[in-house]
Amino acid sequence: MKKVSYTAAFSAAAVVVLLLLAEAKVSMAVTCSPTQLSSCVSAITSSSPPSKLCCSKIKEQKPCLCQYLKNPNLKKFINTPNARKVASTCGTPFPKC
Repeated sequence: MKKVSYTAAFSAAAVVVLLLLAEAKVSMAVTCSPTQLSSCVSAITSSSPPSKLCCSKIKEQKPCLCQYLKNPNLKKFINTPNARKVASTCGTPFPKC
């Protein structure tokens, strides 16, 4: 029985490692491009709700948000109450950089 337990534990650990590696590849594969967030402009500049496309782009670009906040030209649009509301509505926590 112990042999089965060790095999099951090893298999579970291998699956976790593979999932973590897959997630790391996905986050490394993101190309940071603020234009990818163009579908969010109306939601950020007004009180309209974000579209599904906007939310998917925010989630996709999440690893890039701190980089965008360091850019003075982008920061004035991204670091606003409406942008925070859009991120929250999309289920993407605003980054703490």
